[in-house]
Amino acid sequence: MPFIELDTNLPANRVPAGLEKRLCAATAAILGKPEDRVSVTVRPGLTMAMGGTTEPCVQLVVSSIGVVGTAEDNRGHSAQFFEFLTKELALDQDRIIIRFCPLEPWQIGKKGTVMTFL
Repeated sequence: MPFIELDTNLPANRVPAGLEKRLCAATAAILGKPEDRVSVTVRPGLTMAMGGTTEPCVQLVVSSIGVVGTAEDNRGHSAQFFEFLTKELALDQDRIIIRFCPLEPWQIGKKGTVMTFL
């Protein structure tokens, strides 16, 4: 179950319509997970600074079970997410940062239990 959180100081009117749906599909393809298991949150218009400046920027948090636990895996994931985000948001790579957070099945609640028992 990948969880994707995109925070940006871009105003909502500069975030392309339907970004959350395209990011959901891209995440499924990048991580090799079913799209119906991906959860995406897009938060535009935040007060943010990166590298000492408030120029447009993005922080992407990618949390998932079993696919973001190694540097080798994340290097490949990173390249693909950067490609997607630079095209979609018209930002340079130096204005985007990604944080990968590996999750364990017991950390995800679903259907009144945790993923360990589903």
